[in-house]
Amino acid sequence: MVVEQIQAVGEVSYPPLEPYHRDFLDVGGGHRIYFEESGNPHGFPVIFVHGGPGSHTRPAHRRFFDPDLYRIILFDQRGCGQSTPVGLLSDNTTPHLVADMDALRRDLNVERWLLFGGSWGSTLSIAYALAHVDRVAGMILRGVFLGSRAEVNWFLSGVRSFVPEAWAEFSRDAVGPLVEHYRRLTDAPGHAVALAAARRWCDYEARVMEPANACASGGAGSAQEMLARVRVQLHFLAHDFFLRPNELLDNLWRIRNQPVIIVQGRMDMVCPPSTALAVAQAIENCELRMVASGGHSALQPEIAQELCAATRHLRARLQA
Repeated sequence: MVVEQIQAVGEVSYPPLEPYHRDFLDVGGGHRIYFEESGNPHGFPVIFVHGGPGSHTRPAHRRFFDPDLYRIILFDQRGCGQSTPVGLLSDNTTPHLVADMDALRRDLNVERWLLFGGSWGSTLSIAYALAHVDRVAGMILRGVFLGSRAEVNWFLSGVRSFVPEAWAEFSRDAVGPLVEHYRRLTDAPGHAVALAAARRWCDYEARVMEPANACASGGAGSAQEMLARVRVQLHFLAHDFFLRPNELLDNLWRIRNQPVIIVQGRMDMVCPPSTALAVAQAIENCELRMVASGGHSALQPEIAQELCAATRHLRARLQA
C-alpha cells in the first residue's frame, strides 16, 4: 500500500530529486544521525521532521517542497532509519532529539528555518519551536499529536470501535497494559517471539491508519528495522514521550509571530482532529486547513496536495 501511495502522491507533488549532500552528525551518547540536503543550496531552509517515534525519512518526503526555492533538509532521528546504531534507546529522549535538531542547524550554518512535521514529527516540531523560538521562521504541521495520555488511550483502545477485528488481534493474550505487554514481547530473548509482536504492532498501526482497508499491513522492511522501529516507539510511549502533562499545549502562547499552517485529515483515526483544533486555537497566527476526505498519511493525495500548497503559500512570506 505504501508503494501505491507514493505513486499517487507524485500526481500532486514535485518531481523526484536526489540529495546533493549526505552525511552523519555525531550527537553524543554513541548516536550518529543521518541527514541529507536537496533542492536549492541557497534556498530557504526547511527541515522535514519524520513521524513515529521510530520511523524514518523517505525519498517521497523531499517532494513536498519546490526544489528551486527550498533548501530541503531531511534527517533520521536517533535510533531510526539510517542513523546509527539503529534502535538504540539510551540517551534517546525528546530533549535529546530537540538538541539534535539544533546541533544540525548549527552544523549546517542555518540561522532560521521552516519546520515541517507530521504526527510525532508535529510533536517534536512544536517542542523544538518552544525551546528555540528565535530559530523558527514558521511551521507546517500535519496530523497533530501532543503526546497526551488521552491521545495514546485513543490509539490503544478508543479507536477499537472502528477497527474491532484489528483491535481484537492486537490485544489478544495481553496481560496488563498494552504498552508494557508489547515491550516484554519485543524484548523477549526469542527472536521469533519479538518479531511476531513487532509485526502485530505494525499491522494494528496500519489498520488504524487505513480503517477501510482490511488488508492493510505494516510489515514492510527487514526484521531488524521493524523491531528497532517498534522498540523505539514503545520506549517513548512508556515514558509519556518524555513530556510533562500538557507541556506543549500550555506553552503554545510563546509561538507568537511565526506563521503556522496545520493540515489535518478529518478522517484521521491515528491523530483525531480535536488536537489540531486545540493547537490552532492556542496559536494566534495559525491557519487550520481541514481536509474533508483526508486520513493520517502525508502521502495520501488529498493530504499531500494541501501540504504542497502550504509550502507554496509560506514561501512568499519567508522570502519577504
